[in-house]
Amino acid sequence: MVSHSPLAIGDDFYQTLVENAAEGMLTIDEQSTIVYANPAIQDILGYSPDELIGSSKMEIIPDRLEPVHAAALESYVETGERNIDWNGIELPALHKDGHEVPTLISLREHEHNGERYFTGIIRDITERRRREEQLQDQKERLNEFADILTHDIRNPLSVARGYTAIAQDDHEIPELEKISESLMRIDNLVDDVLELSKEGRSIGDTEPIELEGCLRESWNNVETYRATLRIEDELGSITADKSRFQELLENLFRNAIDHGGEDVTVRVGRLDGKPGVYVADDGAGISKSIRSEVFTHGYSTNREGTGYGLSIVHQIVEGHGWEIEITESSEGGARFEIAW
Repeated sequence: MVSHSPLAIGDDFYQTLVENAAEGMLTIDEQSTIVYANPAIQDILGYSPDELIGSSKMEIIPDRLEPVHAAALESYVETGERNIDWNGIELPALHKDGHEVPTLISLREHEHNGERYFTGIIRDITERRRREEQLQDQKERLNEFADILTHDIRNPLSVARGYTAIAQDDHEIPELEKISESLMRIDNLVDDVLELSKEGRSIGDTEPIELEGCLRESWNNVETYRATLRIEDELGSITADKSRFQELLENLFRNAIDHGGEDVTVRVGRLDGKPGVYVADDGAGISKSIRSEVFTHGYSTNREGTGYGLSIVHQIVEGHGWEIEITESSEGGARFEIAW
């Protein structure tokens, strides 16, 4: 391998690097005149370099911010005092078509032939802003859901538990124990969601969990009708928030039954080649065209569905730092692969 010292590399090498950079670059002089723009600027702001060179940087500054930018540069040139973070500041830039583009700008000062210049490295952060807004929306929905749990579910749940206890005292009916356990599970879930929403977390404390026992317990918490659960491998144990992991499994089981029918068969086994498990069914499956959407809050192909089940699954998976993927089972149904 041949190495080159920096002195052996010509100016055209560095010019090529700049011209092909993914980030936009703009260089201005002390009068805010643009003296250089690289091609990536056009991808971000719509202007070709030739359209910008020779114009003022105010060309790409929203009108409401022009006085601030002008005063900041003038102040720095005169005093040398920086009043912004030069290593990365979020600012809106004006696209050629008139809309604003959220950008992250890092600034550098340099001299050339005795003149002082300022170069901004510009990155489009539209996608990051979109994700941040999505997370904020999810947080607001979670807070709203927590309020619903507190006021609209807790009260009737307490009534149901009370009448169930009275019925157990008066009658020896085996099904009442099942009802009592289900109501207790709902009560625990309410506690979990309220606690996690207050603390801004998606999972709580983790502990070693024996997977097969957790699977069977979760299956018993779901109305399974004539459905069948088959555990196909020795699954061992995992470290997780048990209550939330059970919630994940319960939602996958309900999803299989809701979409595969009351006599669906659900199989659980180990993933090949990596740690994790799959949950597969022999139902209708999930078409490739909607697999990227089914984890979205409120998305459901069932008119009676809430659209929260699989979004909760995704949230719990991400909260543990795992990954989930939807594929097709060997029977043509849905297969959820969870890797940890």
